[in-house]
Amino acid sequence: MQKLPPSENISFDGSEQCHAILVSRWNESITSQLLESCVSSLAFMGVKQDSIHIFYVPGAFELGPASIQVAKSSFHYDAIICLGCVIKGETPHFDYVATEAARLIAQSSYDSGLPVIFGVLTVDHMEQAVSRSQNKEGGKGRESAKSAVEMVNLYKELARKNGCEN
Repeated sequence: MQKLPPSENISFDGSEQCHAILVSRWNESITSQLLESCVSSLAFMGVKQDSIHIFYVPGAFELGPASIQVAKSSFHYDAIICLGCVIKGETPHFDYVATEAARLIAQSSYDSGLPVIFGVLTVDHMEQAVSRSQNKEGGKGRESAKSAVEMVNLYKELARKNGCEN
């Protein structure tokens, strides 16, 4: 069995990448933190400020359809990062929103062939949302940025190796 490469062997060079970030305005106190840590993490990995395009949607439910439209746009993005926060309440609304957001964001990735990152917090209460968006490592925003850069580099590596015989 082959061992996984250590994370220090993974390329987090985003200097030649262009990213779209979709941000839910619902639970804005949380999603603004996710956005801030995502953008600063992309910049730390070399993504130029003018190569980060931010779009806002009303809620997490709208992230999936919006990511599909961004992927279909004439502007070429290397990855789309979807940021949102769904907090469980007393009704099944949470289940519908979280399930459909995840399904459509995944569908957008499958259909477009682009990395479309699920940076949506699905939590039981506000304290969990605060913890996951503001922890010392940058929370889900940083994690989403790193996933996007890593996946773009993986897709580029696969494209370079396309056609190679084993």
